[in-house]
Amino acid sequence: MSKKVDTIITLGGHSALEICHGAKKKHFKTIVICQKGREKTYSKYYKNLVDEVVLLDHFKQLTDKRTMDILKEKELIFIPHRYCQTYCDLNLLENGFNIPVFGNKHLLKYEERTGKFNQYQLLSKSGINYPLQYNNPKDIDRLVFIKVNEAVRGYERAFFFADNYREYLRNSHNLIRKGIIKESDLNVAVIEEYILGAYVNFNFFYSPLSHSLHLIGTDMRRQTNIEGIVRIPADEQMGLLKYIKPSYIETGHIAVTVKESLIEKVYELGENFVKTTQKEVPPGIIGPFALQAAISAGPPKEKIVVFDLSLRIPGSPGISYTPYSKYLYGKDISMGERIAMEVDKANMSKQINRIST
Repeated sequence: MSKKVDTIITLGGHSALEICHGAKKKHFKTIVICQKGREKTYSKYYKNLVDEVVLLDHFKQLTDKRTMDILKEKELIFIPHRYCQTYCDLNLLENGFNIPVFGNKHLLKYEERTGKFNQYQLLSKSGINYPLQYNNPKDIDRLVFIKVNEAVRGYERAFFFADNYREYLRNSHNLIRKGIIKESDLNVAVIEEYILGAYVNFNFFYSPLSHSLHLIGTDMRRQTNIEGIVRIPADEQMGLLKYIKPSYIETGHIAVTVKESLIEKVYELGENFVKTTQKEVPPGIIGPFALQAAISAGPPKEKIVVFDLSLRIPGSPGISYTPYSKYLYGKDISMGERIAMEVDKANMSKQINRIST
């Protein structure tokens, strides 16, 4: 694709406002594709950021021929985010979607934790530490965190702890009895060592136009209802947990910083990851990605352990309130603006094909 892009488009949710705000700062037009009944954020409350709203019955219709026909006459580029993995058919997005996608759409499937394509393949080949995995719950010999799909909302995960097989059985059966998870889903659940440490998401941007990797900002998740549980005294927590199961569903983010002596190590992890993706899934990472990590105490030194990946824009507009983008660009910028800057640069140099798939 050599023609210029004048419109940035995305799905209505996750980080759409950040994407549109960044697009407007670089004078692009914006389109948001919304599921009916979930459009007011873009058509009413923040309509100043959105030039056009396209309504679908369901997000999965993004890859339908009818949707593509509506969009194909426009000079646009689609910005993917987590909704693509949650609601859309990634196979159709990869092979049947005739709209240019910002970034490497063939990497999106690697965010999964199980299956033929999963994040542990990329982490392992990058030499990045990740939590010890257990294939058989009978092998549990330390505190582990079990991640299993919810019974009702398959796109959300339920979590529980165990430090031996007997506790695994007790806690999993309790969730099954309450209808929170299905027994069959335990067969594909992720069982991993629980890392005690400070949680930080390292949000990077790789530019194929300048061959540069930048740390744009850092943040950590806010999750319900664990946020409320940890704020009450320990004896009250024990009583409460008899009736309420902790929930780790993401509800927002908090901007955080890391001490400067860790920055070099953080960049090394990002550089190794970029090289791995370029080798394993050409052309490799393009644009934003995040290494979600825990920093453990050691000994002998702090250790960065990555427990999750985002291979597209992270849903955290607050990262611009950390100082790292200001150190690079002389001003605070969001990931949405950084994407728009890259599209603008590709326009001027007639290299849209280098930032899209």
